[in-house]
Amino acid sequence: MSAKPVHVEGGDIETVRAQFRQAMTHLGAAVNVITTAGSHGVCGITASAVCSVTDRPPTLLVCINRSSTMHSAFVGNRDVCVNVLPGHFEEIARHFAGLTHLSMQERFSLPVWDEGANGVPVLRDALASLQGTIVEAKEVGSHSVMFVETKLIRVRDGDGLIYFDRNFHRVPRACAAR
Repeated sequence: MSAKPVHVEGGDIETVRAQFRQAMTHLGAAVNVITTAGSHGVCGITASAVCSVTDRPPTLLVCINRSSTMHSAFVGNRDVCVNVLPGHFEEIARHFAGLTHLSMQERFSLPVWDEGANGVPVLRDALASLQGTIVEAKEVGSHSVMFVETKLIRVRDGDGLIYFDRNFHRVPRACAAR
């Protein structure tokens, strides 16, 4: 059974927002913990709004809600690490999404972190860790779209973690054909 479409232009704003959010639950995405450190503090957030922009120079975009208490730390520090989470790190994703009662200091005291460039926390067992600098930010609606030029990259094998239908899901790594 198909749903009745909601018209964005001229539609009730709350209905449009609810329908848009529901549509986005069908957009599966990798789960990442974005970290920063510097004069504006050490912090991290769980984010799925991350994607590649170009490989010349290697650049990602990361979207962060401007109403987040950590937004100013990311903008002020500019040094970040995008940590792509492996399948067994759902609990880390929950901690950095604020779904548990761990303080930021307790999150970073877990024995899973290494110190990266400029003191930025790097998740030791991340599928990929991309350390870089925010080179540009644009405000779009409620979020800042931050362009991160990557300086250091570390990649390893393992199962992935995605967010789909408002839940975390482990995605097994396909075995290589022999």
